[in-house]
Amino acid sequence: MAVLYQFAQFSRLADPYFRGLLAASVMIAVVAFLDDIWDWPFTIKLGAQVFAAFAAVGTGLFVEVYRIPYVGAVDIGWLGIPVTLAWLLFVTNAMNFIDGLNGLAAGVALIASLFLAGIAASQAGWFVYFAALLLAAGLCGFLPFNFPRARIFMGDVGSQFCGFVLAILGVAASRFERIELSFLLVPMLLSGVLFDVAFTLIRRAFAGERLTEAHRGHLYQVAQRSGVPASLVTLVHWAFAAVGGLCALAFLAAPSA
Repeated sequence: MAVLYQFAQFSRLADPYFRGLLAASVMIAVVAFLDDIWDWPFTIKLGAQVFAAFAAVGTGLFVEVYRIPYVGAVDIGWLGIPVTLAWLLFVTNAMNFIDGLNGLAAGVALIASLFLAGIAASQAGWFVYFAALLLAAGLCGFLPFNFPRARIFMGDVGSQFCGFVLAILGVAASRFERIELSFLLVPMLLSGVLFDVAFTLIRRAFAGERLTEAHRGHLYQVAQRSGVPASLVTLVHWAFAAVGGLCALAFLAAPSA
């Protein structure tokens, strides 16, 4: 990414956005890596994530306008800042929470990255194209060692980094490329993961359970415990990501107001 920024003018993101994106992504990776070693409390991890999200948003990387088919542009003004912060934190943790079966998080992130790269290329969004393709390349190198039999694991450094980068690329695609894409594309690509995590959090909140406590109540975990083979649960989530990609393509083809 640094080489592209330095030498490939057509695929770079303008300053200070690029530096904010890169610094925040590195920060997430470093803190998550240290957490893998020392197993820090959730409050420390969340604090580091909040700091990284503010580092990105502080450079101007936030979304104010949402483009919706048949409706057009919806401007939410200053609310774009807290909404973007919540988005970055939610996706970062969602990918971390979903990393509980061999190949699940990595495969979903790979499919989402490939769709995002293809969409960005078709719309001449070259920064997002290259960034998503580089993330996909790393995942291609990792996935054969994690599925169907896991010889290595992503850890927090892998899952949180993938979630944060995909989330921030969704923000970058919606405002900071030559061709602006809808912010809603990345939520579509990750819809299976986001639904699983959101449903589980809401259900646990209504049950009066502490949301910061470790548990095995996610839908994919319930499916595995009920007897569904782990590899099949993973493949179903990959299918959700592929369907989300097809929905994103249909979304792009839909007319705006």
